[in-house]
Amino acid sequence: MDAITVRHYQKGDFPSIMEIWSATELSRPERGDDEAAVERSIEIGGVMLVMCEGPTEEIIGTSWLTYDGRRLHLHHFGITPRRQGRGLSHLLLEETLKIVRQKKCQVKLEVHRSNEKAIRLYMQAGFEYLGDYDIYIIREVQSIET
Repeated sequence: MDAITVRHYQKGDFPSIMEIWSATELSRPERGDDEAAVERSIEIGGVMLVMCEGPTEEIIGTSWLTYDGRRLHLHHFGITPRRQGRGLSHLLLEETLKIVRQKKCQVKLEVHRSNEKAIRLYMQAGFEYLGDYDIYIIREVQSIET
């Protein structure tokens, strides 16, 4: 197995990141997950970590922490399908939680109820279920009536 590293996002990483997000269904066009959004979030205190493999630093995983001034939100945490099942998510989450400890903020995430592997991973790391919350969103801001 080639060496695995986790590093911060760099200009030029986004096409590989989007390939992973598409392959893992972490992103869809209506979500607005683009390079500008990633870079804006980094400018205001967020962090994008990428997991790389081998001497070419092929990007095989992502962990995106956004910051709202009060807490961190973990988004788009995933490993490319062809590298899943090797325990890499534990390493990526460990590196993610180092950032959380450095920033000294609470961290929150959303995970689909059917994603039992992810739920186990997050609970083993100390995340707690918040209860029966339903999540609502307005994606089309131009549709907001004033």
